[in-house]
Amino acid sequence: MFDPGIFKDRRKILREKVGSGLILLLGNDESPMNYTANIYPFRQDGNFRYFFGLEKPGLIGLLDPEEGKDYLFGPEITLEDVVWMGPQPSLGEISRNVGVEDTGTLAQLSEKVKFALSQGRKIHFTPPYRGEQAFKLEALLGIQARNAHKAVFPDLIKSIVELRSVKSGFEIAEIETALETTSEAFAVMAKSVKPGLFEYELSGKIEGLFASRNRTLAYPIILSVHGETLHNNYHGNKLQAGDLLIIDAGAESPLGYASDITRTFPVSGRFSPAQKDIYHIVLKAQTESLSAIRPGVPYKDVHALASKIIASGLKAMGLMQGNVDDAVNAGAHALFFPHGLGHMLGLDVHDMEGLGEDFVGYDSTVARSSQFGLSHLRLAKALQAGNVLTVEPGIYFIPALIDQWKSGGKHSAFINYDKVDKFRKAGGTRIEDDVLVTETGSRVLGKPIPKTVEEVEASMASPV
Repeated sequence: MFDPGIFKDRRKILREKVGSGLILLLGNDESPMNYTANIYPFRQDGNFRYFFGLEKPGLIGLLDPEEGKDYLFGPEITLEDVVWMGPQPSLGEISRNVGVEDTGTLAQLSEKVKFALSQGRKIHFTPPYRGEQAFKLEALLGIQARNAHKAVFPDLIKSIVELRSVKSGFEIAEIETALETTSEAFAVMAKSVKPGLFEYELSGKIEGLFASRNRTLAYPIILSVHGETLHNNYHGNKLQAGDLLIIDAGAESPLGYASDITRTFPVSGRFSPAQKDIYHIVLKAQTESLSAIRPGVPYKDVHALASKIIASGLKAMGLMQGNVDDAVNAGAHALFFPHGLGHMLGLDVHDMEGLGEDFVGYDSTVARSSQFGLSHLRLAKALQAGNVLTVEPGIYFIPALIDQWKSGGKHSAFINYDKVDKFRKAGGTRIEDDVLVTETGSRVLGKPIPKTVEEVEASMASPV
């Protein structure tokens, strides 16, 4: 756990930014799998974790900007809790670990909130993304659970995003701690991928490695020979020679900081000439995007750069045609690159997106596009030193999308559908790293993970 002063300073800054009313920060509850006592692994809310740093379920934090005080409320420990889970530290004991002196029961929180409402004070809260959060807000504030997300205060969201977007040295070190294990997992994968295995055998190795290093999954593993399905969590396919295997996985550190890495492996150990051509385009898009990143550069511009490199490379292969700038402006390249270049990374793998993606990735200087592909860009605004983000260009051949566009003649001036049809089974290729925006440019975080064609093939050929 970080020093208590770090959490105290974060809460102080947030109180000062909001200025008045009360700030309610809900921690998460345990989630039952099929009955109350059989629970999924607990994961704390990112905002609560950022300001209070505690992993215990059922807690609620309250900040009073006018009083200049922080409170922590939670359930009382019962004898039954002790019987089933052993001796438990008191709320007062754990609160002092994060610099909070004032604690109380959930009933006392309710009374405090009711009194504040009777005085006409505003109660600020973040958007609920779990049902129990919405019902807690209904019980505390009298807002219908189904309408709770509509009653949030944008100023609180913007203040939290401003604070959490710039990572401290402690946070960057914690992300790199997660990347140590992720790098180890990809080294194991390079030596494990071979024809005849099932995807679940490989995903199981990653999960087991993470657990053996006291790490959890930052998100469900994407490991598939059908990498053209962007978020493919199915692991039942058998690997065949000639397949490409996308592995998108990341460990989460004990303090909750995520990593997020993607590599593409040729199942046979060597890329075919066509696979190599596609891979080189994606790698060039990533390499040049990394070189373009620096404070003040809108990430939307970096995404546009990657898109033009992809379109230019595909034109050289005969899959696209016409003027590259015109093709990208029209969105024709999105047939092959239908997602954004990356997203923020931190306490959540898509950092803070529970607060609202537009609050995190956009601001008054840039609006979200409605164009297919570009509309999925999660981060578009100008970058700041201290931002941590992913850079993950890709090229995909999605048969259903190809069929739809081809049948309607969509972007036929820019797409050679006859040539594209020959790549219908080419799957997907993606390369992703986690990147810190520095004062002068960017730095790829963590130990280098092989990503050139030569490096990937060599890592797969090296002895176990």
